[in-house]
Amino acid sequence: MILEARNVTFAYAAGVPVLRRVSLTLERGMILYLLGRNGCGKTTLMQCLSGGLRPNAGQITLDGRDLHSYAPAERARQIGLIPQIHTPAFAYTVREIVLMGRAPHLGLFGSPGKRDYLIADEALESVGLAHYAHRPYTQISGGERQLVLIARGLAQRCQVLLMDEPDAHLDLHNQQKVMEIVARLAGQGLSFIVSSHAPNNALAYAHWVLLMKTGRVLSAGAPADTLTAPLLSDAYDLEADVIYDGADDQRVPRAVLPRRRTR
Repeated sequence: MILEARNVTFAYAAGVPVLRRVSLTLERGMILYLLGRNGCGKTTLMQCLSGGLRPNAGQITLDGRDLHSYAPAERARQIGLIPQIHTPAFAYTVREIVLMGRAPHLGLFGSPGKRDYLIADEALESVGLAHYAHRPYTQISGGERQLVLIARGLAQRCQVLLMDEPDAHLDLHNQQKVMEIVARLAGQGLSFIVSSHAPNNALAYAHWVLLMKTGRVLSAGAPADTLTAPLLSDAYDLEADVIYDGADDQRVPRAVLPRRRTR
């Protein structure tokens, strides 16, 4: 395993836990999805897994070692966090944004060298945006920004990328483009935890799913076992249907649909 959380509990205010005994295990090359309603604790869990927040109880380990025993720069060389929304203060070029991923590998007053630029350019090439290197980051589409942030994570040369709602605000074409690149990189050994509101993307791309509700893990397992109509209805407080392909003994879930309420 690479990253493991055991019985993690966290509260911003005493006596009001946002996470309640959450556990997960992330293996090399795994895509793990976090699903659940707004406020169920997904983003807080991502912050804990990145080391940005320290749990009040439980433990998170990276390669078998307590996450908070790593120095911040050392931890950043292992785990990258891709935010949902990223608006830089200045009109950096795409290449400059990706080059920021090299920061954990530089000294306190270090500046990027030839090797850092080469790694940044290779990361852009891997997500198909090498030709955007000198374009202002603020002048590209939402889907392209997500790919740039993935490239920044790759430039960190980390083991784990945490992605907070990478499919938010993207059209279907860009959602698929982003997730196809995630799937390819997972096949090369990079591990992902994806917080999302898109159970259909989890059906298509996840190896493992945590379905969360009010800070707890409602269900954890393979998508076919976790994304069932009863569990989804419970997690989202609505009636949901799952559409399957194949015969009864070999059914494969293909889509999740909320059931329309009738008066």
